[in-house]
Amino acid sequence: MKTKCFQLTAGIFCAAIFLIYSCSKEPKPETIRLYVNASEAYAHGRFFDVMEMLNGENNFPPAIILRAKAEYFYGDLEKAEKSCRRAIKVRPSSMEAMLYLARILREMGDLSEAADTIESLLTDNPQDIRALRLAAEIANEMGNFDEALIFLNRAAEFSAESAMVLLDRARLRWIAGRGIEALEDLSRARAMLPWDTPLLQSISNLENIIGLF
Repeated sequence: MKTKCFQLTAGIFCAAIFLIYSCSKEPKPETIRLYVNASEAYAHGRFFDVMEMLNGENNFPPAIILRAKAEYFYGDLEKAEKSCRRAIKVRPSSMEAMLYLARILREMGDLSEAADTIESLLTDNPQDIRALRLAAEIANEMGNFDEALIFLNRAAEFSAESAMVLLDRARLRWIAGRGIEALEDLSRARAMLPWDTPLLQSISNLENIIGLF
């Protein structure tokens, strides 16, 4: 059953990859299969295996980024940096590659370039909470406390949007008769709110309704 589920997921994933890259050079089927297998290994924490499997891949951005992440978590920062830069060269708009490059540069002690990298990422993606948090951490380490607070304030503001997503899902789960899961979503949504907002009342109202049944 597990194998069939993975095969189905892999099939859907392959189709999505083909759609994403249909306007550019289409990856070879074997490249897609290799990437899917490497993704499964990555999900199980087998980072060295991922590095070995994707060692020769330098043209398919998702595979390069996955290798970079495996190298990062394996602790080989130099290789991870090279892979990130390769991924950015192949696809300059890659948010994931830029985010990990900033993380790598920070851990390597190059705070200045890390700050420049994350600033470039935020220019095109100002609502990316992961990037805002990393930008705040880098600014804090550079002694720019006021700037770090600005980044965190922006992240807190955008987190309210994520809370709304959880509220919407909670409503759907409640309608589907999955009250316990709906309450879990509402609890998470409440925790994500940065301050007292009208959204908090909506969360409380739905919690009270579910509690009646």
